[in-house]
Amino acid sequence: MTDKLVLVTGGTGFIAQHCILALLNAGYRVRTTIRSPGREAEVRAHLKVGGVDAGDRLSFANADLTDDRGWAEAVAGCDYVMHGASPTPSGDQTREEDWIGPAVNGNLQVLRAARDAGVNRVVLTSAFGAIGVGHKPDHRRPFDETDWSDLNGNVAPYQKSKTLAERAAWDFVAREGNGLELAAVNPVAVYGPVLGADYSHSIRLIANMLEGQPGCINVSSCCVDVRDVADLHLRAMTDPAAKGERFLATVGESMWMVEIAELLRQRLGKVAEKVSTQVWPDEQVRIAGETNAQLKGVVPLLHYDMSATGRKAERLLGWTPRSREEAILSCAESLVRLGLRG
Repeated sequence: MTDKLVLVTGGTGFIAQHCILALLNAGYRVRTTIRSPGREAEVRAHLKVGGVDAGDRLSFANADLTDDRGWAEAVAGCDYVMHGASPTPSGDQTREEDWIGPAVNGNLQVLRAARDAGVNRVVLTSAFGAIGVGHKPDHRRPFDETDWSDLNGNVAPYQKSKTLAERAAWDFVAREGNGLELAAVNPVAVYGPVLGADYSHSIRLIANMLEGQPGCINVSSCCVDVRDVADLHLRAMTDPAAKGERFLATVGESMWMVEIAELLRQRLGKVAEKVSTQVWPDEQVRIAGETNAQLKGVVPLLHYDMSATGRKAERLLGWTPRSREEAILSCAESLVRLGLRG
């Protein structure tokens, strides 16, 4: 056990809740931010699904990235901050600024509060979207932490927001951090066991497949288990070698969407009988993207090589992630177990 207190922002989020689990299991006390007090019971219930009854080792603070109020109280007394609260693809965003403003300003708001409270280090949950999109086909692969997404290329608003938000965080710490340390974790597509109905857009892909989504799109991505993403956050929080560094959270080679579908069908039997391995024609995806906001964001990624490497985290921090197959299958199995398919 330790008396150190860690703030995890966005406590209703998929990655955040697994970070809370990792911290509690490591003996830390945790405070987490939520926008609505009514969701405290939900967070505690999800943690119990993950095997932890948090009790008084978990506390809550009400804070919203779009509002200055509450952040000083949220970080008060904290030794570390894990900051992952950020807008994610929901279809509600109608303008580019709907993505970029909250992501950039939210990062700066948390960093200012952390600096003023004397926090030792902030671990920022960034994304592969800040590293590997917008590049030309001849750009070096696999992507690593020296890469930044090329905003002059064809970049969807979500990835643009993640890129600008992470850059703003590094710039702030360099100019105004006053000793505040920063590390960033950049996950690829995150799978692994879900804890409840509020999960990430990556997992929605698996849920939709299990419910019989009619076909696969010609996109690929690397993947990682959420438990390993949480473990990497913990290592980045405490290891001296992580100061001022970014870490890609990824394992194995990039997988095409149809390869994920085939894995589900091969390994899950009857549970995956609705999974389609038909591939949608690219032109059909482009036409649908004209009216569907989520598909519109996918169009720039058709046939795009998303290969990335997580060797830096393995080398510097001793990170040992699960296989991509375990990440995908444990995700699907948890969706079935909790009755959350589709």
